Formats: sequence, structure tokens, C-alpha cells
Amino acid sequence: MKRLKIGIIGCGTIGSEIARACFSKLKNKIELSGICDVDTEKAAALSRSLKGNALVLKIGELIKRSQLIVEAASGSVSAKIASSCVAAGKDCLIMSVGGLIGKESIFKRAEKRGVRVLIPSGAISGIDGLKSAMAGRVDSVTLTTRKPPKGLAGAPYITENNIDLSAIKSETVIFDGTAAEAVKAFPQNVNVSAVLSLAGIGANKTRVRIVTSPEYTANIHEIEITGESGSIKTRTENRPSKTNPKTSALAAYSAIATLEAAASSVRIGT
Repeated sequence: MKRLKIGIIGCGTIGSEIARACFSKLKNKIELSGICDVDTEKAAALSRSLKGNALVLKIGELIKRSQLIVEAASGSVSAKIASSCVAAGKDCLIMSVGGLIGKESIFKRAEKRGVRVLIPSGAISGIDGLKSAMAGRVDSVTLTTRKPPKGLAGAPYITENNIDLSAIKSETVIFDGTAAEAVKAFPQNVNVSAVLSLAGIGANKTRVRIVTSPEYTANIHEIEITGESGSIKTRTENRPSKTNPKTSALAAYSAIATLEAAASSVRIGT
């Protein structure tokens, strides 16, 4: 079977991890056609770390050379990248899922063109269960995310509300609202809420609580789903990425697993 040609947009923590996997775990199924980043030096540095085996290309050329584009940039550009891929008739895998909330028309255009838009489950468990439950009636979906203060630093909600994270000494609820509000308030922290929303009852009905404490040593996501099929509760304790405390290591692994499935003839799970 021919290897699937992929291009990666975004050479940060997740993009770099996926690129490295193309030459290890995925090497028999995936071919890396190139990489791209708005920070050209970051892309060049990743290419050097891969011994020059990753071509640094502009977005247009990257899309042209690839069968599937991986977006690992940011929520501010993920919808635009997805739209460009759909227009070019190329599949895409979107990591910054929050950028797609409110722009689901992209999915309809993808269906008309016969293009796949792949969204990994990210740093949570339970998406398969939620998708199955949605075959019936689902009444509520709630996500409680627990992160150490440094994992929330720089988020728009923290800055706009002048929250001093260093002053927090015990478990504190920082945010309680809808997933639609959460993806705007914490665009780099709760992409998992966007995934839940798209798989389930929508961003305006999915509830999100964000809790922080200096005692936390892991990124924890707890999901509660209730509906016609019963109830589902999951808890995922993620180790933060070694290079970026805002990102869980499982997020990159989820993308790698999704790419492997996209290039395979056997699929396990809903």
C-alpha cells in the first residue's frame, strides 16, 4: 500500500511530535511531504532536527504536494486552513478545534467535495461513548478541566480579568460556562471542549468548568454524559508536554493515532 503523503502546518510542540513520528512509528504508512510555520526559523529548526528530511514549504505548495494536511498552528487560522484544504480537494486533520466552532459550514462543503476533515479526540477519553450515545437522546455533557496555574498562563480570560495565578494557593474554580465561551476564553487550553461539542450536543449546550490549584501536577479532564442510554463518566489524567505545559502529551499521540488510522484499512472504535 502506498504511503499517505501529509504536510504539517505549525511546528510547535504537537506539529514537531507528529513530524518525528513520520520517521518512526508512522514511517511505513506516512510520508512527510513538508512542513510550514509562520515562524520560518521554527520550521527550519524542526527540519534540521530531522536531518533535513522535512522540506520547509509555503502553505500553497504544501497543500499542493500533500494528500492530507495536519493543522497544528492555532485556533485563529485553523478554519482558514481547513477551508483552503477543502477548496483544494485535500483531506485535513485539525488540532486547533476551537477555531471551527461556529464555522461548521466547512463540514458541509467538505461533504459536497468528498473531502475528509479529521478531528482527533485529543487529550480526553470518552468520545467514542459520546458518539454512540448520540444515536439516541443525550441530555447533558459536562467537562471539568483541572490544570496547574502555569498551564493557564497567558489565556485571554486570565489576562482580561486580571487574575493573578501566583496568588492562588488552593483549588479554585476559574471558569464556569459553555464550551462556546470556553474556546474563546482559553483557546490554547480547552480544545477538548470543542471536540466534545462537535461530537455531542453543541457548543452552547456543553458545559465547561476550569479549576486550578498549585497542588495539581497533571492536566485532568473529567467528562459526565447523561441521556437515554444511561450515564458515562470518564477521567483522564494527562502528563503535560515536556516542552509546553499548556499541552498534554496525549494530544499529540491522539493525532498520531488518527493519522495511522487514516492510512490503514482496519478501523477499531466507533
